[in-house]
Amino acid sequence: MARRDWRDLDESDVRVRPGKGSRPRSKRRPTHADATQAMVIAVDRGRWTCAIDSDPGRLVTAMRARELGRTPVVVGDQVGLVGDTSGEPGTLARIVRVDERTSLLRRTADDTDPFERVVVANAEQLLIVTALADPPPRSGFIDRCLVACYAGGLQPVLCLTKADLASPDELLSRYAELDVPAVVTRFDEDSLPLAATVRGRVSALVGHSGVGKSTLVNRLVPDAELAVGEVSAIGKGRHTSVAAVALPLPDGGWVIDTPGVRSFGLAHVTANDIVASFDEFAEAAEECPPGCGHLGPPEDQGCMLDEVEDKRRLPSLRRLLASRAGMEV
Repeated sequence: MARRDWRDLDESDVRVRPGKGSRPRSKRRPTHADATQAMVIAVDRGRWTCAIDSDPGRLVTAMRARELGRTPVVVGDQVGLVGDTSGEPGTLARIVRVDERTSLLRRTADDTDPFERVVVANAEQLLIVTALADPPPRSGFIDRCLVACYAGGLQPVLCLTKADLASPDELLSRYAELDVPAVVTRFDEDSLPLAATVRGRVSALVGHSGVGKSTLVNRLVPDAELAVGEVSAIGKGRHTSVAAVALPLPDGGWVIDTPGVRSFGLAHVTANDIVASFDEFAEAAEECPPGCGHLGPPEDQGCMLDEVEDKRRLPSLRRLLASRAGMEV
C-alpha cells in the first residue's frame, strides 16, 4: 500500500491509545450462575473448608473472592464456589457468593461493645449447654442465649449436663412458661433423646467452658476426637474449642461446636427484637410509648404489654428483657 501524504491526514487518522487510568471500566460483574453450591464447615486463617452440596465426603478448600470485599463468611453459610472444586491437595476454589441466611447467631464481647461477632449462620436450633453442677448453672447466661435465639431466628433447646451430680428440676421450672424444649444428660449414660433432637438437623452448641460441650460432641460424633477440658478448682473451665466447626452426624445432619464463651453480649439486640418473638405481645408492643423497653413500671410507665389478656409468659419475657438490659434478675 502506498504511503499516504501527511497533507491528506486529519484528526480522524490520529489514533491515541488511552492511558490506564482513562480506560472505561464496566460495572457489570459475572453472576456466577454456574457456581457450585457448598456449605462452610470450618474457617482457619483466611481459608474456608466447604462441603459440596453439604456432603461431608466432598470437601474443598476455598478463599474469599476479591469482589466480596469484607463480606463475613462463617460456619454454616451456604456459598457459591468457582474454580477448582475437585478437593485435591493443593487446590483452591473461590467463594463468589454468600446466600441469604435463614438464621444468624450473633454476640458481642459485652453490652457496651459495638463490634458484632457472627458466630454461626443457618443453624436450625441452638443447644444451650449448661452443667447442673461443677460449674454451677448460670441462669443469666441462659437468658442471654435465649435472647440471641429469638433475635436470630433459631429454636432454643436447653441441654442440661451432669445430671448425675444435681437435679434439673429447679432449673427446668424457671423456663417452664417459655415452653423451651429440654434434654437432660448424664456423664455415665448415653443420651438417646439428645441424638434424636439433633438427627437430620443443623444444630449449634454454645456454653461456658467446662460444661461438657466437647463430651457431648464426642458422643454424637465418635470421630470428632475433640479434647475434653478439665474444670479448674475455681469452677472455670479451660477452653478446648478455639473456633466453630461443623461436624457431620452419623445419621444425617450437622452439629456445630462453638468455642466456650465467658460472656454473651447483646449490644446488637433491641427490646423489640425480643418481643417480636412472642406472638401474644408483638401487636400490643406497637402501641407502647416511643423508646419503651417493655420492662413495665417503674422503668417503663404506660407499657402496653400489661394490657394483654394472656400474661402467662410476661414475667419470663421481662426477665429476658432485663437480662438484655444488663439488669440483675
